[in-house]
Amino acid sequence: MSNQIERFEDPGLPEHIHRNADADPLAEKRAEKQVAILFLLSALGTVLTIASYIFMKSDQYVYFPVMGSTNVQQLFIGLGLTLATLCIGLGAIQWAKKLMPDQEVIAERHEFRSEEVDREELVATFHDRAGQAGIGRRPLIKRTLGLAVGLVGLSPLVLLRDTGPLPGKFFETTNWAAGTRLVLDPAGTPIKPEDLEVGAVAQVLPELPAGTPRTLENIGKDAVLLIRLRPEDFNLDPERLSWTYQGIIAFSKICTHMGCAVALYEQQTHHLLCPCHQSTFDVTRAAKVIFGPAARPLPQLALMVNADGYLTAKQPFSVPVGPSFWERNSANG
Repeated sequence: MSNQIERFEDPGLPEHIHRNADADPLAEKRAEKQVAILFLLSALGTVLTIASYIFMKSDQYVYFPVMGSTNVQQLFIGLGLTLATLCIGLGAIQWAKKLMPDQEVIAERHEFRSEEVDREELVATFHDRAGQAGIGRRPLIKRTLGLAVGLVGLSPLVLLRDTGPLPGKFFETTNWAAGTRLVLDPAGTPIKPEDLEVGAVAQVLPELPAGTPRTLENIGKDAVLLIRLRPEDFNLDPERLSWTYQGIIAFSKICTHMGCAVALYEQQTHHLLCPCHQSTFDVTRAAKVIFGPAARPLPQLALMVNADGYLTAKQPFSVPVGPSFWERNSANG
């Protein structure tokens, strides 16, 4: 027992080696400049990110032997963000290793709660040591750190522009009209009720007149999910039930929260899930929102069958499709 006590009382720690910056003013100044340079590089990384987002074209690509075809704008945005965040971290590490206080302090272990006097002394010591960290007497580091941290926060604010601009009346009209046939995407083949089994899901688009180009914008807002249930599974009012056909029901594929594609269908629960923010819609109750941030149900497309037996739209969507984060009073789908 005595040997153990003696071992713990004299652990044999090696002699503390002081850093060059502790004894050499030139080394200290050099270390301070290194930290400042890293913070400035972080600021330049943020500027590169924002400039790439604003001024570079989004349709330019460059080929790399290993990476393949890469979007130039996204490449420089990624490089800028990496430089901005990495250099802040490296600067902080260099600051801590070379410039912050390096004295060894031995603290005796106390039982549980310290005396009030000791606690007050701890608070006073904390404030004192915080000053010794050097932020107050190193204006170069203080200014470059403020510049780096201040600018790096601008990147996500600028990139939030991708959630806008507000679409205005873009989603109020689609290519769906009374009598428009439902065609499979991307084949463009008309679909009949017997083509869908119970539990099946299909993505369809409106059939366009011959020679009419199908743009990416129209594909996005025209996309519809077709789902077949047993007619007895529905819990709909008479009007919404009349919009179905032999257990087939159709909803806009655009999530009413932020416009992501709703494409995950759980057959046993009859739930549609948006993978972006987990908004969940109950198909049996006209895509009513049962979980997540979506503000309204998915718009339902009324269905019928034409003389040739093909599924068609009975009428256009009765409400705008798409996200409604700018229109909080929209509660019905």
